[in-house]
Amino acid sequence: MNGRAPNNRRATPVRALAWRWRLLAAAACVLLTMATAHAVEVTDERGVTVSLPQPPQRIVSLLPSITESVCALGACPRLVGVDRYSNSPASVRALPQVGGGIDPNVEAIVALRPDVVLLAKSSRVIERLEGLGLKVLVLEPKNHADVQRVLVKLGQVLGADDALRVWRTIDASVSAAAQSLPERVRRTRVYFEVNNGPYAAGESSFMGETLTRLGAKNIVPAALGPFPKLNPEYVVRANPDLIMVGERSAQGLERRPGWAGIRAVREGRICRFTADESDVLVRPGPRMGEAARIMARCLADKAPA
Repeated sequence: MNGRAPNNRRATPVRALAWRWRLLAAAACVLLTMATAHAVEVTDERGVTVSLPQPPQRIVSLLPSITESVCALGACPRLVGVDRYSNSPASVRALPQVGGGIDPNVEAIVALRPDVVLLAKSSRVIERLEGLGLKVLVLEPKNHADVQRVLVKLGQVLGADDALRVWRTIDASVSAAAQSLPERVRRTRVYFEVNNGPYAAGESSFMGETLTRLGAKNIVPAALGPFPKLNPEYVVRANPDLIMVGERSAQGLERRPGWAGIRAVREGRICRFTADESDVLVRPGPRMGEAARIMARCLADKAPA
């Protein structure tokens, strides 16, 4: 009996040590499972799959509509830098600006140590940022379906579960703007000039889709693309009933060759949007409902009977 007792005493610490190792292994498995559950993997507009170990906490956005979408999904505090045109909501105006969306300041972006950079496909710095080891996610909404899809992708990246709710709010706001219009404005033939190239918002653009939902008829068909550059004579021949244009692009509009004879110009049926209104109108994101209301007011005020 006395010969076996020392063996039992020696075995007890061994069993305890084995038990501790099992506990540590189980805890490690739990932690690994939690980390995997929070990992993010999403395919962007390039068809590139971007993997992140967790939802990003430091975000640089180089597209105003994406900045607004990040904030609409409750992640505004995670933004550490934006492009110079991102100005809504007001809180983002205090963030460091890293230049334009197409050709931003790469050094300034790197200095912000972002977990991910959100930008448009047209940006010239995608490969350079990736070469420097930064995660890049290309998201560029061009129509209503794109806006919904981008919101869902952003929701996945951010770990936000209310992306579809945000989209439904936008969609309902556009529908409400359409329902507010009197029947007399239906089929009004509209020319929407984005800038004085002249570049127009065609039927297939998000702005054109909103016009269609409001019951207007866009003089620029989908076949010409979302934002085609037009020969000014095209607008003269189309002879729209109403012109929508930003006040910055509207200067000298009536003096363009042949434009004095356009019905909209002749009858003063031109909506000149302020800079703030133009910002709302040209951004495919959370403020599309507000954009629809601006367009609806224009149609109600200026459309011919």
